Amino acid sequence: MASKFLSERNLKFLLDEVFDVVSLTRYDCYKEYDQKTFGMLIKAAMELAEGLLYPIFQEMDKNPPEYVDDQIKVHLSIRKFLEESGKGGWIGIDLPFEWGGQQLPRMVTLVCRFIFCAANYSAAVYPDLTAGAARLILNFGKEDLKKSYLPGMLSGKWQGTMALTEPEAGSSLSDITTEAEPTDKGYYKMRGQKVFISAGDHDAVENVVHLMLAKIKGAPAGVKGISLFVVPKKRIDEGGQLVPNDVITSGIFHKLGYRGCPIAHLSIGDNDDCHGYLVGEPNQGLLHMFQMMNEARIGVGGGAAAIATAAYHAALEYSKKRLQGRKLSTKDPTLPQVPIIEHPDVKRMLLFQRSIAEGSLALLIQCGKYADLASVLAGEEKEKNELLLDLLTPIAKSYPSEMGLLSISAGLQCLGGSGYCDDYPLEQYYRDARIHPIHEGTTGIHGLDLLGRKVIMKNGKAYKLYLEEVQRAIREAGNWRELELHAQKLGQALELLQKVSAHLMGVAKKETLEIFLADATLYLELFGIISVAWQWLVQATVVVKALRNRHLEVESNFYNGKFFAFRYFFEYELPKIEGLARRLVNNDGLTVEMKPEFFSD
Repeated sequence: MASKFLSERNLKFLLDEVFDVVSLTRYDCYKEYDQKTFGMLIKAAMELAEGLLYPIFQEMDKNPPEYVDDQIKVHLSIRKFLEESGKGGWIGIDLPFEWGGQQLPRMVTLVCRFIFCAANYSAAVYPDLTAGAARLILNFGKEDLKKSYLPGMLSGKWQGTMALTEPEAGSSLSDITTEAEPTDKGYYKMRGQKVFISAGDHDAVENVVHLMLAKIKGAPAGVKGISLFVVPKKRIDEGGQLVPNDVITSGIFHKLGYRGCPIAHLSIGDNDDCHGYLVGEPNQGLLHMFQMMNEARIGVGGGAAAIATAAYHAALEYSKKRLQGRKLSTKDPTLPQVPIIEHPDVKRMLLFQRSIAEGSLALLIQCGKYADLASVLAGEEKEKNELLLDLLTPIAKSYPSEMGLLSISAGLQCLGGSGYCDDYPLEQYYRDARIHPIHEGTTGIHGLDLLGRKVIMKNGKAYKLYLEEVQRAIREAGNWRELELHAQKLGQALELLQKVSAHLMGVAKKETLEIFLADATLYLELFGIISVAWQWLVQATVVVKALRNRHLEVESNFYNGKFFAFRYFFEYELPKIEGLARRLVNNDGLTVEMKPEFFSD
């Protein structure tokens, strides 16, 4: 059940056996579905990925978008993929039925998008971006805005984007200068520039709908004055026709990887004729946009895990076929060479890749489950799941992004010199994945978010709930002889996290903010390793139960492979937290005291 880019069996294992996705169907929101329909959807996503996306994966990289006569031209297959995404309901897969969506659980949505990203990340982002923009309009837009824009977007005929970044305002959104001037005609006149806009313009759609941050003229300074607008490339005139809206594509960025999707530079309102339509309340734009940003952050983590997964399967396939050398204990040079997968160091690299990719995916689906439960529950239980999702979002974005790169690098190493050449896909996976630690907030930004906000929000309530979740998994695993030692190790790791966190909270009270947050990225790494170890322990508990079931002997290779990947993570990755912890409790202010002029030659 393994394709060239992922294991369908692993997806079923996580959805059905670990996270029990069918349990959601007892809620009215998801009562239309059952395990069979979930399985059919996964199968349909696989067919689309294998039939349309994977075959053009390398071709899209070798023939990237071109900027011709103020228009970006993309691969011809993108139009077909967007049409198929619209017809098949993939763009609105988790939106409500009444708006043409499929109303699927986020867990299933995440897995379907993971499949598309593993097959061809550059292609997969087109409908994903539209889905995020459509959800913002649905949640915060007025009825006329929904009726005007959602049908075109969900059909795949119109592209949706997120337009935040400006030439002098990247992560610091308080410094954006794009301006919205009110009129008495129901729209705002927009002026400014936006850069690094994924799918910001292309010829595979009839229109591009930007969800754009801007400041209304006279608004408060900083983030308090940011509002959210729909700014289409072509607006709808009084006769219902699409007409130019003074949004000009000024250029295209040429990238290291992820080349199949254009990244545009937009000029807005150069001719004083760009109409923007307010979404939600004035000066609440950043709050509204955070919905799309947080979804996008989970999506970035999913894309990173997907590419790492595809790279692992490419390295695995090569390692099974490539003959090189003999076993170290063999001295006879006349004996035939063995596949490199027989060598312990290659198995180490493959286990590293598998433990990172499958551990990351489990963490992402866990986040999906929290989102699903938050949407169907009320009161304290709703808040609990929302808080856990908020806390884990920076980790679910950053751990797969950073560790996915190292995982792909190990996959490239398995191929040796061949991995460095474009005869094989590993070098492209490596380039494609390099964007993930950067976009939707750099790793450093997410470190600040986790330590400076998420751990302490609501007097540490989310953090305490997280500890309870991990401790519950430790207790359950401890009931199984095969897992007692591993449960103890995760318990010790959790104690170390609490020790480090308490120390840093003390630093926050005594020292400057710079000292407190100087190593926030290392804290994020520590938290991420422990979180993925938690997910591996949860998976291992299911595996042990399965291996004790004699009726599952036919699948023993799958479960034994899972158990070895789990063991690898606990023996090779989890111990890394000790070095991180030592650094985190040493608040010598080294990086704070280092002066810019000391970097001189």
